[in-house]
Amino acid sequence: MAAVDELLGLFKHSCKELVDLRRQIDKRLQNLKKEVATQDAKHRKTLGELEKGVDGLFDSFARLDTRISSVGQTAAKIGDHLQSAESQRETASQTIDLIKYLMEFNSTPGDLMELSPLFSDDSRVAEAASIAQKLRSFAEEDVGRHGVTPAVGSANASRGLEVAVANLQEYCNELENRLLARFDTASQRRELSTMAECAKILSQFNRGTSAMQHYVTTRPMFIDVEIMNTDIQVVLGDEGPQADSISIAEGLSILYKEIADTVRKEATTIMAVFPSPNEVMSILVQRVLEQRVTAILDRLLIKPSLASLPPIEEGGLLQYLRVLAVAYDKTKELAKELQSIGCGDLDIEGLTESIYVSHKDEYTEFEQASLRQLYQSKMAELRAEAKQQSESTGTIGRSKGGSATTLPQQQISVTVVTEFVRWNEEAISRCTLLFSQPATVAANVRSVFACLLDQVSQYLTEGLDRARDSLNEAAAQRDRYVIGTSVSRRVAAAAATAAEVAAAQGENSFRCFMIAVQRCASSVAILQQYFSNTISRLLLPVDGAHPSACEDMGSAVSVVEAAAHKGLLLCIDTVMSEVERLLSTEQKTTDYRTPDDGAAPDHRPTNACIRIVAYLSRVLEVAFSALEGLNKQSFLTELGNRLHKGLLNHWQKFTFSPSGGLRLKRDITEYGEFVRSFNAPSIDEKFELLGIMANVFIVAPESLASLFEGTPSIRKDALRFIQLRDDYKTAKIASMLNNIMAE
Repeated sequence: MAAVDELLGLFKHSCKELVDLRRQIDKRLQNLKKEVATQDAKHRKTLGELEKGVDGLFDSFARLDTRISSVGQTAAKIGDHLQSAESQRETASQTIDLIKYLMEFNSTPGDLMELSPLFSDDSRVAEAASIAQKLRSFAEEDVGRHGVTPAVGSANASRGLEVAVANLQEYCNELENRLLARFDTASQRRELSTMAECAKILSQFNRGTSAMQHYVTTRPMFIDVEIMNTDIQVVLGDEGPQADSISIAEGLSILYKEIADTVRKEATTIMAVFPSPNEVMSILVQRVLEQRVTAILDRLLIKPSLASLPPIEEGGLLQYLRVLAVAYDKTKELAKELQSIGCGDLDIEGLTESIYVSHKDEYTEFEQASLRQLYQSKMAELRAEAKQQSESTGTIGRSKGGSATTLPQQQISVTVVTEFVRWNEEAISRCTLLFSQPATVAANVRSVFACLLDQVSQYLTEGLDRARDSLNEAAAQRDRYVIGTSVSRRVAAAAATAAEVAAAQGENSFRCFMIAVQRCASSVAILQQYFSNTISRLLLPVDGAHPSACEDMGSAVSVVEAAAHKGLLLCIDTVMSEVERLLSTEQKTTDYRTPDDGAAPDHRPTNACIRIVAYLSRVLEVAFSALEGLNKQSFLTELGNRLHKGLLNHWQKFTFSPSGGLRLKRDITEYGEFVRSFNAPSIDEKFELLGIMANVFIVAPESLASLFEGTPSIRKDALRFIQLRDDYKTAKIASMLNNIMAE
């Protein structure tokens, strides 16, 4: 208990002390609040005073800035007035000096001895040149202004200034010559700074044209004869005018590279010397093309006369055209190189074209004449070869006792046509090189391509005509050995031998013509492929050009096809003539009759049939490979019709027994199997009907009516063939036929 009381007492004492401390703290806090409030009031008062001071300061600064701006503007105006006054003073001073100088020049005509030292001091040449130009401009303007005025005073003034103008012109000329002389001396010494100084001063005289022209004119490549001779030697070499286009192309490449290098070196000097280097480069490049390049081209491009063509042995017109193309191509390359170096405002492309304009104007005529010359030369070469071959063959034939009528003919060659196309392709490449406008290109391409069409058409047509002439010769020889029946056996044997020789010639002519047709087809295919690959793309950009060219090509091909058609008809005549010969010589009257000796009938094909099928197989082998498409179809169809008709007419010369009818049917089967290779359904049908019609010789007379009923389409021919039965009269078939026809 005592401890608790002690603690309680302690607590009470502590509480009392804490209460006292709180009161002390509260009192101190009250004092601090009062002090803070006082300080805050003072601070606010101070800030207010500062703000008022700052506002006043800003107002002062604004007024000061306005004042400064006003003062500055006033000073600027004063400065402008001062500068203007100074400028006017200087102008007035210069004018006074100019008037003084003008009076000096206006003193005595042609007297330049009393001029101010300025005009004779070499160290003040630039200043003298400037003043002289100003004086001359002023004097010339005044003379021009008063020259038409009638007033006496003005006229006197003008005459006075005309003296000054004359003296000034003389002085300027003298000064210009001095500067040009100094420029030349500096140029020889390669003193670029002196050259630049002179060029700058000379630019005041006619914008420096004289200096530019003088510099360009004095370049060694324009005045050194040795350089010009070397140019010719580089291009033509030791061959001279006879140099080929390849050598000339190489020579031009070397020469033009040397020219470009020279111009490039000159450009470096020009850039360092002249105030207007582009104008100088324009003059230099123009001079290069018009003088140096043109001098070379005049030696290279000597235009031949179309009235008297150069010999083909010396290259003909083709040599000129090839050199023209090479020169044009290389010159265009040079122009591009010079343009990359720099040529100012010069239209270098137009200038290059102008160099060749006289050659390009007549290009088409020369190209066509060249192609004609090449064609004529090739034809002469082929004729000479054919003649030599004919003479050689004829000599051999005569030495062996042969006939000279079988000499070989000049054959169509696909290689020759390919050569025509190659010529034309080369010509077309020149067209596209020399011309760039689509319409011009198309017009020239059409003209050049027309030459190819004429060449191919003429060559193929003449080749087909020669092959057709061979067919006609063979036909004439066959007709020569046709004899009658009332001749001796010896004459008949000789005629038969000659007929076989003529038949062999006809077969050979047939083969030659088929080969010619095959080569024509290959040649036309080459022509069409060339048109598709090369010509079409050049004509399509121009309206109407491509269809017109297609029409031209169609016309040319039609001429060839017409010649081929005539020859193919002759080929059919040749084949049928041999078939008729074999039928007449090999077909025996007993082939279709019952053997008289009682021997068993022969059911094999007749010898005539075997010979004819063998002949047709042999001779048509080349036709199958030579002909294609519609040509092949129409040829074989026509031949099949002619063969069918020929056999019908032939068999009407015989009488037929039933066993002979079986043999005839065997022949028809052989013929039918062969013509099936024609792939002509109409011909197959005709020979099938022939086989059916042969039954009129086989069936009994009383069965003929049923035969007609089964195949009414053979009625007309069958009625004729029934009369060929060997029992036609004895079996009273005629009356039976009348009854059938009546029904």
